[in-house]
Amino acid sequence: MTDPYTPQTPGAVTPGQAPEPTVGALVHDLTQQVPDLIRSELRLAQAEMTAKGKQAGLGLGMFSAAGLLAFFGLAALITTAIAALALVLPTWAAALIVAAVLFVLAGVIGLLGKKRVDQATPAKPERALGGIKEDIDTVKGGHRG
Repeated sequence: MTDPYTPQTPGAVTPGQAPEPTVGALVHDLTQQVPDLIRSELRLAQAEMTAKGKQAGLGLGMFSAAGLLAFFGLAALITTAIAALALVLPTWAAALIVAAVLFVLAGVIGLLGKKRVDQATPAKPERALGGIKEDIDTVKGGHRG
């Protein structure tokens, strides 16, 4: 144990106190940690792009389903016109009701697909880019946190 009245030399370490790292050690640690940080940011960007790609794929699939339902609606309308010419009211009225239901379903699925595609845009990894910008600011010393 040291005497509290004894003057200490500058930079001396008292028992129980960790030495402060040198600038060289800090630079060495930084060169070790920066590649890991960049790799983790790239993994985040990849995960974000994968999620957006899945959203866009779901939206495009819904657009396809809407197009198929609209095609069936058109086929039902054609059948309705034929039935209206060939038969009395009940047959074409039933076909017209079916066509209307198909078009309503096509509209709903189309709007849901548009919403999914809108959620997936813009197709850039915004969170990862923000993290990289913060990392650069921190390394430059512009952000103390």
